[in-house]
Amino acid sequence: MPSPTTRMIAEKTGTIGWMIFNNPDRLNAVSLDMWQAVPKIIADFEADPEIKTIVLTGAGGKAFVAGADISQFEAQRGDPASVVTYEDATTLAFETIARAERPTIAMIDGYCIGGGLGIALSCDLRFASEGSTFGIPAAKLGLAYAASGTRRLVDVVGPAFAKEIFFTARRFTHDEALAMGLINRVFARDALKAETLSLCETIADNAPLTVMTAKKIIDETLKAPENFDAAFCDQLIERCFHSEDYAEGRTAFMEKRKAMFKGK
Repeated sequence: MPSPTTRMIAEKTGTIGWMIFNNPDRLNAVSLDMWQAVPKIIADFEADPEIKTIVLTGAGGKAFVAGADISQFEAQRGDPASVVTYEDATTLAFETIARAERPTIAMIDGYCIGGGLGIALSCDLRFASEGSTFGIPAAKLGLAYAASGTRRLVDVVGPAFAKEIFFTARRFTHDEALAMGLINRVFARDALKAETLSLCETIADNAPLTVMTAKKIIDETLKAPENFDAAFCDQLIERCFHSEDYAEGRTAFMEKRKAMFKGK
């Protein structure tokens, strides 16, 4: 599927779906058309059984995403109706990434600021290059951050670090981000893509139903106790135990060979 806008690139290479924020002149700041393209690109990847992982990254070599494109705010967030349209688009983009069945990886090289950090937090995993910087400058702009985005930050780094990130509105180094658990791994810039590809290959070799089940159950455990759906989790687990992949996994183990999983 071609991308709905030239500011977003959608590519498939092997088992990986690549979603690339392509606005390098503005450090990949996200415009309304880019937010609106995200759900369509993710949906296309999710509909392709060959795609096992989805990688999000930025073009230009300077930024993952340096936030929302503030230059458009006057035109696209200048009245209550347009504010609602814009906020609905951003919320849907974040939620679509977060709810994707395939594992999502943010491959961060450079600035990961504001909405860019929100995009990264919507992913399952975050790999970053040395020298990348992170922050949420909402307090310097007078903006309120969405409750759903705040929750994702708290889920990842905990309330104390989340408060420090919001209260100071400063930029954090890759070392600081790694220490607080904001990112999973840090690599030299020239090794970032190779390490990301290696991770994707490892995931692709595993049983897709097991990976998807683990993702959904982990996400379920992050809900408030009264919202935890134990029956839903049990259904997912039962599906794995009755799958062809479980039979293949057992057989391959006994035969001392690599399992050939089909996601069925």
